[in-house]
Amino acid sequence: MTMSDFRINEQNRQFELDVEGQKAIITYSKKEGAIALNHTEVPESLQGKGIANKIVSQALNYIKENGFKVIPNCSFVAAYIQRHPEWKSLVK
Repeated sequence: MTMSDFRINEQNRQFELDVEGQKAIITYSKKEGAIALNHTEVPESLQGKGIANKIVSQALNYIKENGFKVIPNCSFVAAYIQRHPEWKSLVK
């Protein structure tokens, strides 16, 4: 798994991470200088391998590097930010 496996699919409004021929996603929407992360989904066969953590981390890096704030509508993303307080400054 490399950074090149991560991409932003603007047409479907989702972050995507290709792993072992499958795709994990986080759906998003843009709102006035912020990106709302709405739903995280990892294929069942990839669960328990840290894939959700990886895609959330990469999505947050993208948000930070592009000067956005984050709205953690997804409960997994909200819990991730609670466990990693270095991201709290991004929360709108």
